[in-house]
Parts: sequence; structure tokens; C-alpha cells
Amino acid sequence: MTAPKLMPLAIGLFAVGVLAIIAVFALFVAGYSDLPVWLNVAATYLPAVGLGLGIIAVIRKSRQKRS
Repeated sequence: MTAPKLMPLAIGLFAVGVLAIIAVFALFVAGYSDLPVWLNVAATYLPAVGLGLGIIAVIRKSRQKRS
């Protein structure tokens, strides 16, 4: 994937992960304690993966400008 195609994917994954974190907190405040595994996994890993892909996209884009 090229950097321009990678950045929207990174932003989307990060946004979905942040929404999952908000959902986890909202459900916890509402009194739910046993949350689905997929929600916990999404809240844990999607923001990190999105951030990592965003950093990779920025580095690749900056290296393309130099060449």
C-alpha cells in the first residue's frame, strides 16, 4: 500500500478504536461488567494499530518527497 492509501485506513482504524473505548467506558458507567471479548479487543488493539499505520504512512510520505 502506498502512503496516500494507508493514511485513511489508519485514521479509520484509530477512529473505530476510540469509539470502542468510549463504548467500553459508557457501558461500564451504565453498570455492565461482562463486556463482549470483541469489544475489549477492538478497544485495546485498533487504536494502536491505527496509530502505527499512521506513523508508517507519514514516514513513507516524507521519504518519497526526498527521493
